[in-house]
Amino acid sequence: MRVIRAYVNGISRLNSFIGRWVAYLIFAIFLLLIGEVFMRYVLSSPTSWTNELGQMLFGLYVVLSGGYLLLHRDHVNVDIFYGTLSRRAQACLDIFTSSMFFLFTAALLYFGSSMAWESIGSRETSFSAWNPPIWPIKAAIPIGTALLLLQGIAKLLQDILIALDKADDTADSPSEHAR
Repeated sequence: MRVIRAYVNGISRLNSFIGRWVAYLIFAIFLLLIGEVFMRYVLSSPTSWTNELGQMLFGLYVVLSGGYLLLHRDHVNVDIFYGTLSRRAQACLDIFTSSMFFLFTAALLYFGSSMAWESIGSRETSFSAWNPPIWPIKAAIPIGTALLLLQGIAKLLQDILIALDKADDTADSPSEHAR
């Protein structure tokens, strides 16, 4: 039990730390877009790189925030009857449906890693007028997927403990502790 709780807390802290830092990318994207609007409409001198850089930063934001979103249960879900179930029944349902999650993340990790290695190997660029390297962005795909997968394992372990009635209700949940 101690090992499971240490794993869950460690992964939760890691994803919370990364998620908090990745959130600041929104401010950078916002500044880029405001700067481009200023350059285009006030100075009549649009740039060729701000839109592309904004898209690249947004890609990093999306890819690296998955584990944080799962930690705080903020992914989109359909809650027709789930909210009316007991905590234990929710955990049992989550255990049952986790197979789809692990199938999806395994495929994403496999294909994302393949794409990232190919991109890194060829030092891929965007082939635009600005032509920045995009291999670092593609390299973030398997990293973000691994963080999501690790958090999914932590959630599955928590759900198993809840389903077996072995969860320590007096301890803070990792998502509350990580906030």
